Formats: sequence, C-alpha cells, structure tokens
Amino acid sequence: MIKALCAPARLFRNPAIPLAVAGALLLAGCSGPTPTTFDLSAPSNFGRLGGSRAPLVVAEPTTVQALDSDRLIVKDSTGALSFLGGAQWADRVPKLVQTRLVQTFENGSRIGSVARPGERIVPDLQLNTDIRSFNIDAASGTAVVEITAKLVGDRTGLVQRARMFSARVPASAVDGAGAAHALDRALSQVLIDIVRWAR
Repeated sequence: MIKALCAPARLFRNPAIPLAVAGALLLAGCSGPTPTTFDLSAPSNFGRLGGSRAPLVVAEPTTVQALDSDRLIVKDSTGALSFLGGAQWADRVPKLVQTRLVQTFENGSRIGSVARPGERIVPDLQLNTDIRSFNIDAASGTAVVEITAKLVGDRTGLVQRARMFSARVPASAVDGAGAAHALDRALSQVLIDIVRWAR
C-alpha cells in the first residue's frame, strides 16, 4: 500500500482541461485527506501451467467509462454507482488488470510466451478481455469481479474460444481497505481461472 498525490495524474493528461484549471483542482484536492492508494496482486501459488505454449499477447481490457478509472466503486441496490471516498487504485483499473494478468501467466511458467502489444513478439493468439463488473455490491457486502475473455487468432482474427469468468468475495467492510482487499481476492480467482483456461 502506497500514498498518492492529492489529485490524479490523469487531470494533466487530459487536453480538455486547461493547465490552470488542473492546477486549481490539484490545490482543491490537497485541502482534504490524501487518498490511500491500493494495488492489485498477481497470484503465484496455483502451480505451473501445462498445455499450449503458443506465444500470446494480452491486450488491455475494455470496459465502460465508470470502470475506466482509478477509483474504487460501490454499487447500491438500485444499480447506482458511487466512488468510495478516501481510496484509489495505483492506476486505471484496465491497466492494472492487464499488468496482473500478464504477471499471472508469467507466474505459471509462461514468462517466455506472453507479452503486451508492442513488445516485439510474434503472437499466435491475442487474449481480449472486457471488464463487466469490478465493484463492491453494497446490498450483499461483496466484491464482484466479472470479466469476459476471448482467444483470437492473431493472423486470422477468428475467435477460437470465449467465456465469462466471475467471482464474489465478502468484504470485511465497505471502506478503502476492506473493499480493496476483497476486490483483490476476487480478481485473483478470476485471473487464475482465465490463465488456466487459456493455457
């Protein structure tokens, strides 16, 4: 767990926000408590992978705009989404999930045959994923992670296999630490399932 700057760095990457406005938002963000920053982990205790060792590229997951951020999200019984105050992820959720998915493949002995796009390997397959859910369900007090995965032939563009993976883990509390820990555990289950399925 690490501490973060007062305002998200993405403010300064957005050309639609003038620098003066971004600076004002930074100062405004510093007036309150600094958000606690949480990270996600890559499972490493699930054994070595068998099966195919075909070179594989893991694309950054797609998702809806609400989940394409560094905020922890709570979904209430009406389906409304809200940000959990005082907490944030170390990066955008899709980027973090991509990084931990690659590392999970590597931890399962696929270190020589998995990469991100642009890392100069010639892949046989591309793994495309979409994050459907990555939030705390307030009604049940559980972390919900749902990710669809498609294995696509890199040369043919044909979908070879597709499946949805999901996990629900009870959260000890609907606060930063409780939510982050539960979402990390739920994601770990999903990552292991995806890696075993795609081996």
